[in-house]
Amino acid sequence: MSKNSNGVKVIAANAIIMGLYVVLSLVLPFSSGAIQFRLSESLNHLVVFNRKLLWGVFGGVIIYNLFFGFGILDVVFGGGQTLLALLLTASLHKIVPNMKARLALNVLFFTASMFMIALMLMMTADLPFWPTFATTALSEFIIMTISAPVMYWINKTVDFEQRV
Repeated sequence: MSKNSNGVKVIAANAIIMGLYVVLSLVLPFSSGAIQFRLSESLNHLVVFNRKLLWGVFGGVIIYNLFFGFGILDVVFGGGQTLLALLLTASLHKIVPNMKARLALNVLFFTASMFMIALMLMMTADLPFWPTFATTALSEFIIMTISAPVMYWINKTVDFEQRV
């Protein structure tokens, strides 16, 4: 396969992931606010299997937050939170070869980085920081923990590293 067609494949995969992220965010009623259960957050695990898919997830967050979230502040804080956690996980590919360990660390990175969402909600919705951090972090932990084995199983079948 030529280098050019591989680049097109990566761009197309990321575009599909962006669209999928937005659609999955609209499925559950609690996708924004102090309690967030975004089914789309399961896509955060894609970076564990293939670092090239980081931009599709990040782009999906940006699009959803801009049009369905709290606007530009949600783009900055939500996008920043996602990018931070995704970059941390992506940086572990060579350091932590065990995929299950990287999945667990990804859950922790996303859970801990919810402080950025709590800060934004404190600024935009006048919510108290610590209770908001607790609820956003807990809801992120739950969705990421439930989806980790599912994404692991899907990867066993699809093999995201080889497909893109």
